[in-house]
Amino acid sequence: MFNHLKIIACLLLMQFATMGGAYAQERGTADQAKALVEKGLAHIKAVGVEKAAQDFSNKDGKWHEKDLYIFVQKFDGNTIAHGGNKGLVGKNMIDLKDANGQTFIRTMIDTAKNKGNGWVDYVWTNPQSKKVEPKSTYVVKIPDYEGLIGVGIYK
Repeated sequence: MFNHLKIIACLLLMQFATMGGAYAQERGTADQAKALVEKGLAHIKAVGVEKAAQDFSNKDGKWHEKDLYIFVQKFDGNTIAHGGNKGLVGKNMIDLKDANGQTFIRTMIDTAKNKGNGWVDYVWTNPQSKKVEPKSTYVVKIPDYEGLIGVGIYK
């Protein structure tokens, strides 16, 4: 009986180990996030912000890669598109704080307005792990628009 339990325990450990590897492969990289932003900017240029925002907010669309998705934020804090949570569209998120109290949407807006593009670091609950984790979001000012496009990665 004891050997039987050892075998079951080993099989369970092997299963958890392979699950962890699959989970890690589902995370997008910084390069993939930047590439998705560039692809999103090209789509905005082709169809306009309003149509692109609808496309980006469609979870079944082509604007999702691994755990990456596009969001569009106006400089006043209003969410125009959100590929991770369509319920946030139309909501003003300017004062949203992370677990450390950082108003990271304001930081994203400041980065896009003042630098044109850049990475913003904060902590946020990862929907896959359900844990608060370090996150970094690449944001770019949308040309001829008072807003930004962004894609975030969990580190």
